[in-house]
Amino acid sequence: MKFIFDRDTWQEIFDSIKKSKLRTAITVIGVLWGIFLFITLQGASRGMENGFDKAFSTLATNSIFLWGDRTGIPYKGFQRGKRIRLKMQDVEAIEKFVPEVAFVAPRNVSGVFGGQQATVKRNTNTKNYSIFGDYPVLDKVAKVNLNEGRFLNLNDIKYEKKVCIIGEQIVDDLFEKDEKVIGNYVLINGSYFNIVGVFRRAQGVAFEGDNSIYIPFTTFRKMYNTADHISWMIIAAYPEADIVKVEKSVKDVLRKLHNVAPEDERAFGSFNFGEMFEKTMGFVKGIKFLTWFVGIATLIAGVIAIASILLITVKERTQEIGIRRAIGATPKAIKEQIILESVFLTLLAGILGLIFSGGVLYIINLKTQDIDFPFTNPTVSVPIALGAIFVLVALGTLIGMIPAQRAVSIKPIEALRDE
Repeated sequence: MKFIFDRDTWQEIFDSIKKSKLRTAITVIGVLWGIFLFITLQGASRGMENGFDKAFSTLATNSIFLWGDRTGIPYKGFQRGKRIRLKMQDVEAIEKFVPEVAFVAPRNVSGVFGGQQATVKRNTNTKNYSIFGDYPVLDKVAKVNLNEGRFLNLNDIKYEKKVCIIGEQIVDDLFEKDEKVIGNYVLINGSYFNIVGVFRRAQGVAFEGDNSIYIPFTTFRKMYNTADHISWMIIAAYPEADIVKVEKSVKDVLRKLHNVAPEDERAFGSFNFGEMFEKTMGFVKGIKFLTWFVGIATLIAGVIAIASILLITVKERTQEIGIRRAIGATPKAIKEQIILESVFLTLLAGILGLIFSGGVLYIINLKTQDIDFPFTNPTVSVPIALGAIFVLVALGTLIGMIPAQRAVSIKPIEALRDE
């Protein structure tokens, strides 16, 4: 290890670098680009993964959205095109006969999919908004992001309470700045509702904008006279369940309840969010693998470039090496100097590449914070960054042995004759 701290060794290394500044700079840039590309790609893939995690964080990933449609096949005396309307009995049947299902959230809605919005009034301000009739279980399958207050509870359902949770856009529309909202009242379709919570729109997958209102399912049923009908439902399966099989099982149960042909695929509309989530995460894993492959390949290419430049340097310094050998320099000393030069250039390029990539990722993070795209916090963990530098130095050491071996194989007499 003494040669690392030997002043003469470093003097010779710097003299060698000065003699071929342009070539050395190009080589360093090649390795720098390798570590820069590797770290930047790793950070970008991590940012994409974080973005999708954030987008899906408010919704149970192993879930299905399901609604009634029209039959596509005549069955048991019913003509094709019979309208299917989901009922609360369907929710109970799914929970009973499909054991893989963890939660079912029945929902009623007014003001979307062509429905008429509710008239909401406060003082002199009047606007129309979408109203959702829900159970507290909704918060378990599609997290409601509350700014203040609370969500629905079982007492609200049991006693058909006139309480509501409003979006922050409604607060801006109907309330003065800094005015107290929780505990206040709004007039919905002519009935007063007590505001118990304020929510903000979830980033990512969400049906409710911040211009929507939640009220108890039973209160909605009474207000709109929907009886036991529901607009649609969210079905959340257990994490280990096969969501595709769960969807099939659920539809089989519903076909029997609604006298629908077993082979009829049109009677119930659905969106398998769990299946889409798996495909999305598979895509993210593919991107991560690609970034590793491209990054490592670029690193190796940069290190090979160092070996090439050092081989050229050794050839140009044939006479110098011959003279050193003639005056007593050992093959070990020659080899150590060449390897140290390789490690030095590799480490220098690696550190610079790490600094530049960190700066680029920081700028990307600033520029993408306010965009509606699944990309958040593009960072690289410290172990990966240090590991990349370590691998780079290790490769620099190994690759430096090639020109080092070439240098010690030069015979002093032949070297002195070389012109």
